[in-house]
Amino acid sequence: MKLKKQDIFLLAGLLAVFLILGAVLLLTRKSGATVVVRVAGEETATFALEENTVYTIEGVSGGTNKLVIEDGAVWLEDASCPDQLCVHQGKIQYVGESIICLPNKVSVTIEGEPEENGVDVIAT
Repeated sequence: MKLKKQDIFLLAGLLAVFLILGAVLLLTRKSGATVVVRVAGEETATFALEENTVYTIEGVSGGTNKLVIEDGAVWLEDASCPDQLCVHQGKIQYVGESIICLPNKVSVTIEGEPEENGVDVIAT
């Protein structure tokens, strides 16, 4: 299959859009401030991201996950689930990132500092 001139322009344009979008996302991400642990949707623990901590999360049906916070990063070091996908996900440290363990119904989310602009809600 021979590429036409228009195909090359389309591919170059798409590549440029993806590179610009990636650069914007990398430059605007914020470091997190807190780590929020939820089990079955209910918040069970909150930690400061700057404190080095090791915490065992009690998931549903007796499952456990070992949470490690060290040097401003968070990861699950061990889990009782069979597939270990949450362990292999690696470290997170930026606002909005999360680690999910579906078998134990555990989620670990990085949240930022609340914005202090003085306005939470505008009611009319």
